[in-house]
Amino acid sequence: MTRGATVLAAKEFREAASSRWLLSFLAAFCGLGALLAVLGSWTSPLGGAGFGRTSAALLNLVLLIVPLMGLVAGGLAFALERERRTLEFLLSLPLRPADVFWGKFAGAAAALFVALAGAFAVLGVFLALRGGLRDAGVYGAFFLVTLLLALTSLAVGMLAAARSRRVAGALGAALGAWLALVFGGDLGLLGSALAVRLPPAALLAAAWLNPLSLYRLLALEALACDLDVLGPAGLCARDALGAWLKPAAAAGLFAWLGGSLGAAWTLFRRDPLRRGA
Repeated sequence: MTRGATVLAAKEFREAASSRWLLSFLAAFCGLGALLAVLGSWTSPLGGAGFGRTSAALLNLVLLIVPLMGLVAGGLAFALERERRTLEFLLSLPLRPADVFWGKFAGAAAALFVALAGAFAVLGVFLALRGGLRDAGVYGAFFLVTLLLALTSLAVGMLAAARSRRVAGALGAALGAWLALVFGGDLGLLGSALAVRLPPAALLAAAWLNPLSLYRLLALEALACDLDVLGPAGLCARDALGAWLKPAAAAGLFAWLGGSLGAAWTLFRRDPLRRGA
């Protein structure tokens, strides 16, 4: 990145890291994660949940909270500056639109990384004190997969709110995208499967239309869980892809990340200030 983009990324990081919404998400994530760890230790025959068992329990919590974190961060990336009219000031400086766009993405991504790393570290210490260091490597792999989900959600949020001039509109777009991904994706796919009797192969192909479905496949593979929990689609994924399941799911998430960023950058470059809105 250029020096201007680096300075803007540092500014975006400081603002995002100190924002109330991010701190609220982190508090909820750590609190609920600790609760799951305690409940897991009560049901564990060894008296401690361990990293692997708790990571599997955290999966559904991550699917609810982490995409919302990324989508909100992406939605606010430009709408807040447009509403305050500070984006005009930034573009009047010797900064290219590319510096502004990629600087903001890098700053928000760094804030998400630090936030998730801190949350996973706190939960990791808590788990180590309660259940030892069993499956610590699994916990680390789960963190890396979750970080990829957060970055993908950030890119999707930037795309969803690329045309928003107001914070309210950006937050509405982010929330709409979250509802579509978390609830509309799985529930809509399940309803369609029941209505038109989709074969397992079609369900597997449709999973690539939702980054959260790809994350679930990748996370379950990282946690060494049985894909039977995903029903016919999971069984089909295991039989059809075999050892290629993890690379294919990761490639799908990277495609979502790159495609969303590319589309968001195209919309921003055409009209950064949304004068035509």
